[in-house]
Amino acid sequence: MASCIQHIDTCLALLGSGGFAPAFSEFMETLGADQVMVFAITEGNARCLFSRHYRSAALAEELSAQYLDGWYLQDPLLPELMQAQPGTVRLRRLETIAETMGSDYRRIFFDTPGLRAKTTVLAAGVRLRLFVSLYQTGGAQPDCDADLARVAGRLALMHFESTSGSATPPALDALSERERAVCLGILVGQKAEVIAAALEVAPNTVITYRKRAYAKLGINSRAGLFSLCRDLGASS
Repeated sequence: MASCIQHIDTCLALLGSGGFAPAFSEFMETLGADQVMVFAITEGNARCLFSRHYRSAALAEELSAQYLDGWYLQDPLLPELMQAQPGTVRLRRLETIAETMGSDYRRIFFDTPGLRAKTTVLAAGVRLRLFVSLYQTGGAQPDCDADLARVAGRLALMHFESTSGSATPPALDALSERERAVCLGILVGQKAEVIAAALEVAPNTVITYRKRAYAKLGINSRAGLFSLCRDLGASS
């Protein structure tokens, strides 16, 4: 418990800053989650604000992309989230919604990737409505602690609402300044040589920054980056 309190205190101290994402990731891992996803949902739109699979970055990218590609509309918790009052933070377990889940939805997001348990926090704020989902692969694992999961949902809501007006996608908060600059360059279609000139580094250095950034973000491709930062990529 002392370790969790330390993680929570660190997250609170870093709210609204670039250091929040890595601190939040460490906190989520202590809860026993194998994968964590944070999605912001509005009418007719979904954005991935945070995605991390602690063992398979490729799986996190694949599931995030599929969820954003219209499958979020089939999420059985979507009506409840959209109707929640601002300030509401609720917790739901997979077993309580399994019967309302479509067979294809369950196959894609649970059976095929081998995710056996899910704890979802529905967090409604003034500007954002979030799904904060913690997945587990081992059926014998205990469910994530409910109270700590709700705290995680509240922390995510506080952080992402405070950064929702930023021109930089919140998903890039976990990166260093130069890693972030490289990703922003990629999002607006710049080649490595152009990004390198702007940063006054060699093109090979840009590639190194890109690889480090993708590893931190839990992705392995340009398509994965655009999925995480869909709004900025679409508007550029």
